[in-house]
Amino acid sequence: MTERTIVLPRSAFLFLNPSRSCPDTLEARGNAISSHGYLQGLVLHHINYRFRVIRSRPEGPERSPVPGQIMVFDRDEVTNLVIGYRMKFSNMLPTLVGSTKPSEQNEDRNTFVLARPLWGYNGISRSNLTKSINSAPCHLSSSRFSLRYPLPLLGSRSYSAVQGKLSLLGIYSSPLDPSSLAVIFPFFASKKNLFRSDSSVKRLDFGSCRGFSCSLRSGSLTCHRSSVFYTVDPRLFHFIVMYRKMASHIVGYPRMGPKRELKFALESFWDGKSSADDLQKVATDLRCAIWKQMADAGIKYIPSNTFSYYDQVLDTTAMLGAVPERYNYTGGEIGFDTYFSMARGNASVPAMEMTKWFDTNYHFIVPELGPHTKFSYSSRKAVSEYKEAKALGIETAPVLIGPVTYLLLSKPARGVEKSFSPLSLLDSILPVYKEVIAELKEAGASWIQFDEPTLVKDLESYQIEAFTKAYSELESSLSGLDVLIETYFADVPAETYKTITSLKSVSGFGFDLIRGTKTVDLIKTVGFPTGKYLFAGVVDGRNIWANDLASSLTTLAALEAIVGKDKLVVSTSCSLMHTAVDLVNETKLDNEIKSWLAFAAQKVVEVNALAKALAGHKDEAFFSANAAAQSSRKSSPRVTNQEVQKAAAALKGSDHRRATNVSARLDAQQKKLNLPILPTTTIGSFPQTMDLRRVRREYKAKKISEEEYVKAITEEISKVVKLQEEFDIDVLVHGEPERNDMVEYFGEQLSGFAFTVNGWVQSYGSRCVKPPIIYGDVSRPSAMTVFWSKLAQSMTARPMKGMLTGPVTILNWSFVRNDQPRFETCYQIALAIKKEVEDLEAAGIQVIQIDEAALREGLPLRKSEEAFYLDWAVHSFRITNCGVQDTTQIHTHMCYSNFNDIIHSIIDMDADVITIENSRSDEKLLSVFREGVKYGAGIGPGVYDIHSPRIPTTEEIADRINKMLAVLETNILWVNPDCGLKTRKYAEVKPALTNMVAAAKLLRTQLASAK
Repeated sequence: MTERTIVLPRSAFLFLNPSRSCPDTLEARGNAISSHGYLQGLVLHHINYRFRVIRSRPEGPERSPVPGQIMVFDRDEVTNLVIGYRMKFSNMLPTLVGSTKPSEQNEDRNTFVLARPLWGYNGISRSNLTKSINSAPCHLSSSRFSLRYPLPLLGSRSYSAVQGKLSLLGIYSSPLDPSSLAVIFPFFASKKNLFRSDSSVKRLDFGSCRGFSCSLRSGSLTCHRSSVFYTVDPRLFHFIVMYRKMASHIVGYPRMGPKRELKFALESFWDGKSSADDLQKVATDLRCAIWKQMADAGIKYIPSNTFSYYDQVLDTTAMLGAVPERYNYTGGEIGFDTYFSMARGNASVPAMEMTKWFDTNYHFIVPELGPHTKFSYSSRKAVSEYKEAKALGIETAPVLIGPVTYLLLSKPARGVEKSFSPLSLLDSILPVYKEVIAELKEAGASWIQFDEPTLVKDLESYQIEAFTKAYSELESSLSGLDVLIETYFADVPAETYKTITSLKSVSGFGFDLIRGTKTVDLIKTVGFPTGKYLFAGVVDGRNIWANDLASSLTTLAALEAIVGKDKLVVSTSCSLMHTAVDLVNETKLDNEIKSWLAFAAQKVVEVNALAKALAGHKDEAFFSANAAAQSSRKSSPRVTNQEVQKAAAALKGSDHRRATNVSARLDAQQKKLNLPILPTTTIGSFPQTMDLRRVRREYKAKKISEEEYVKAITEEISKVVKLQEEFDIDVLVHGEPERNDMVEYFGEQLSGFAFTVNGWVQSYGSRCVKPPIIYGDVSRPSAMTVFWSKLAQSMTARPMKGMLTGPVTILNWSFVRNDQPRFETCYQIALAIKKEVEDLEAAGIQVIQIDEAALREGLPLRKSEEAFYLDWAVHSFRITNCGVQDTTQIHTHMCYSNFNDIIHSIIDMDADVITIENSRSDEKLLSVFREGVKYGAGIGPGVYDIHSPRIPTTEEIADRINKMLAVLETNILWVNPDCGLKTRKYAEVKPALTNMVAAAKLLRTQLASAK
């Protein structure tokens, strides 16, 4: 068998902490060897010990080692490891001696026997320690030992007895590669997944430490020191070969499941087809699978409480008991009825507002708060999920939305003055956070992660001070815990950085080093607090490209030189919930492109690979494969199209505005379209029934012919057209039955795009999208929508909208290539859509809608970067329609974002009509016009919320229209829903649209009478 030599870092040595009753000379001698300030003690030396390697597998977790053996375990077979040891101390003071039972060998008073194993899954709990020692030959009364010498134990917390009092003793070991070994003696180990069979080790060398060295040759372990002054002679040692998990961390993980298991469970529950128990069973299985996956991958800091049945901000609202009055919550633990009513509304009350989570396509439920909001601890989800993971033997870091971020994301409740600041409620919510922290501590949590992403925004001084106030107030509650403040999506501003890194109660800080491109320089120039942990987000949590491991390792090495090796943790840039789940499920993806990608499961592996490499144990094969994939992507001819590059470069010479102003265009369009005042329309999609989805699925699988497919889709379009005519809607849509998704449908027909089968990402609640992957230059080989739009127009004399998705939305709702600036890709898409617009116009389509639902969500989080983004985003939209005639009416649509701060950019888009979400946000949009902003184009603020199953009444819709008429001119106002109807059922859509049209007609009559 090949002989191998393995060198261990000196931090793998064992240190014994002498009792304070030891003489000064002994204590001074001990200090000389300590490599860490908090560990002071003697190094075991001049040890001769013979052993043999065992090949046989242990028969059970309670099999005791045989004297003279090294036991090596398979990592997948060890759950509880039992170690006992007996030591003889020579030349040690009597005060260091423990008592023994008469039945044990005690001919020498310097002998101690620990016959009972101390064990547990993850570290040593106090209860396990107490239970074990009580049945050992020593005695423990309450928290007092009868022992008076150090008792070293392996784990995140180790215990020693000094003068009969419980105290801590540290045993430190640097991270080790699976091919390396650490022999630490004497100790017991209990960590799961730390062991591996390996009988090939013949030689083990310890690195020297100030004259002290150990070597292992031919089965003999010898430790020697240049000047021997004490001898520790063991009678019996049991050695264990141990691996330590690398310093790795995941901010969060997708919750829907690899096959959207949670989506289907939720929708089944909402439809009354399954029980709450059924839903909870699916959720439990998903959580357990995620935790085990991360544990098996070697992640050290595994998050819990990142799962949600709908939204993590709504979970925090439930935790705080901050339920709006309209839901009639009377106290106690919040159940599914109240929870889902807040999220989705019910038959009697509407849902809470939903808006975009920072600059992502994820939507969160906006908390509604007021000066009289009462807070109470009303959901123990964080604690129960921590306990759930712990029962599996997995230690996790519970994740909470931080108190300041929660309040800054909140809005004044209905009926509360708009000037009310939710941040004024900080003192009111902190007591609930203290209760949660106390329960987590009691449950055994050692780390808590507070997500505070608002720290990356441009905050006022009083908002920054709120962070200091909050965590200072929580300091006593957090005592004994390690606390991580996690930020993501951008750089933390310099002044904010200085403030948060000075917080005493915080142990570590997480930064996004992907979108936060200036953070590394900030750490270098400003510095990083000594003794704190840096969680370095070098693996992208928002895109699906494989990490450039070599580049990331360089970044990590630079940071390590600043913060120290023991204080650097490799992490993701943000939660992985914004990526697809697992690349393994993509069996149809092109192999070359697949080699360029990493989904959430693969990113977990990347994080751990970087952590191991940082510790000096690089997986050369893994890194080589990664380098080859990076090179392949850079050189692949499928990525670059020179014609597209030239066309996009030529755009820089013009702002691409239509020649005629919008007022003149609207007059020309009205003469041709002859629409009534308050014209009605819908946003685009109609319900996607199970039969319709089946037809598309069978056509894609080639189970039905193209002729059969066209016939089925034509029949669906005809049905939708006739329905709209029955409702008496003025401008129709074809319902988009041929489309699976408003972005994926176009990406499938554009070059430079790739598509997944199971690359689903949560958008909100149970709604998932499957973003296309933009891997290369984009162009349009042929027309994409003209056939269906022309067919639909032939079925009616009313105007039929041609429906397109705009370039900014396609960009923001795709996984975008990261090898060129985003605006260059967006211009390429704009040119492709421009060709489609011109073909639709040539086919006789008089109204063309170019949706830019995601324009606002792409707005950078820092004000200094907003102008540049808005300039190229608005320019991209104008490119698409700059060549059409004045009589062709261009619509656009935006949904579920805060538009007030970009209203001037919306005007600058120069669309003829904009339909925009309004009802779910309490007509927030209208406040812009109340403040005097003049809008001359057509505008259709949504009159009812399509994301709720609730059906609005005619009177309710009429009331909303009247509010709009108070600030908008009659001749520019349109009446329409908030968004497309794809997710609704016909049983909801038919009465809702009937009431909408009735409300518009009622207002027309009233306006005519007023004249």
